[in-house]
Amino acid sequence: MKIQLYKIFASLILVTFLAACATNPVTGKQDFMMISEEQEINLGKKYHQQILKQYKLYDDPELQAYVTRLGEELAEKSHRNNLFYHFYVIDSPIVNAFALPGGYIYISRGILAYMNSESELAGVLGHELGHVTARHSAKAISKQQLTGILATAAVIATGTRAAGDLSSILGSAVISGYGRAAELESDRLGAEYIAAVGYDPEDMIDVIGILKDQEEFEKQRAKEEDRQPRAYHGVFATHPRNDDRLQEVIAAAKVHQTEVTRSNNRDEFLKRLDGLVFAEGEAQGVTRGNKFYHNNLDFTVTFPERWRIENRPSSLLSTSNTNDSVILMGMDDLNYKEQPDDYLRRNYQGIEQLEPITTDSGLKGYSGVARLRTPYGSKESRVATVFQGKRAFVLIATHKEKGRLPGQEFFNTVKSVRNLKKSERELAKGQRIRIVKAKPGDTFAKLAAQSALPNYAEAQLRLINGMYPDGEPDAGQLIKIVE
Repeated sequence: MKIQLYKIFASLILVTFLAACATNPVTGKQDFMMISEEQEINLGKKYHQQILKQYKLYDDPELQAYVTRLGEELAEKSHRNNLFYHFYVIDSPIVNAFALPGGYIYISRGILAYMNSESELAGVLGHELGHVTARHSAKAISKQQLTGILATAAVIATGTRAAGDLSSILGSAVISGYGRAAELESDRLGAEYIAAVGYDPEDMIDVIGILKDQEEFEKQRAKEEDRQPRAYHGVFATHPRNDDRLQEVIAAAKVHQTEVTRSNNRDEFLKRLDGLVFAEGEAQGVTRGNKFYHNNLDFTVTFPERWRIENRPSSLLSTSNTNDSVILMGMDDLNYKEQPDDYLRRNYQGIEQLEPITTDSGLKGYSGVARLRTPYGSKESRVATVFQGKRAFVLIATHKEKGRLPGQEFFNTVKSVRNLKKSERELAKGQRIRIVKAKPGDTFAKLAAQSALPNYAEAQLRLINGMYPDGEPDAGQLIKIVE
């Protein structure tokens, strides 16, 4: 009976496969596709609402309108120009751009900071348009659905349960792309689309090169800071100038160039970025040197000098320059009318050596010692809480060396927690890119010394100006600085 059911199900798979072929709008060939165009568009609408819950739109109507105009111009030259496309600049410092099925395309202010011409922006928008026109998300979803059907067949045939996760396909694509073949196809399509509106398709190599430099720097920085790197998925796996396949698709795109060409519009593009929020924004809180400021939560904290600060979605992580000590800071809403020592006893089982702390501004708190899971394994760690109204700030510190507890640096950090002063409100509004003319004798080392960037200032200035690793500005050239 089981064998008969398996034969029936195998026949059903064959019928499904034959019925699920659709013409690819890019290649004109038949693709295996288990969702219709209407279903694809509805998926885009659904997940768009989730994106808007996760990300705010960047508050710059002129920049939003500019990106939309350029995106729509490219979309008119695309293989699916029957669709309405929707373009959004999202308020995120992460270097990213991504597309949802049916024509929803997002670009972060974080990736805009690394662009230096209109044609580079067009290249990224064209790449993401390529994912939509080639129906990469629909193909990925269809593949997942077929995997689910085959898994069900295996259950019938063998009695062994298997399951596929269909819900994560779009999220995975946003983070890591659709695979190298699809990313290369999107590079090819992006080059075609920018050529069709008058740009030089070679500019695709420039923008990929800039983002590749950013990715390499981010990998090195993440290694030093013992964390996962954050990089745009569209960056090609090898350096673009040395990748033969990418060179071939860029060269092939030149047949789509129009007789009327347009410049890369560098200076006008840069002027549009003047005032762009760089890195952390007011909503996320702002790091300046070894200090952190948050307007909405009305607090500031000072970490030890020369320690790195990583602003995570729900916590701050500060790491010593020798990578052997960390301080983690989080926040908790208070529900009980209790004292700080009671709070620690309730939340940290077995906590010992409790002692009161009063911050430099008079806020009350307590500290103690508890065994916790840490980046260095299970360790005796210092724990402290500071009460601010109906909130509790919680700070945890640990040291890599066995039996060693963090000392005065931790207590200095705890005591620095306080409400913002009126004069500090501006500091909490975040760093911004300013467009200036380079003066004779300007170097990135000199500009870095005057920059508000807390870490790797010289390297970051070179990166956002497309001059990494050792370029220098020419006198009179428009460049980006960070204030």
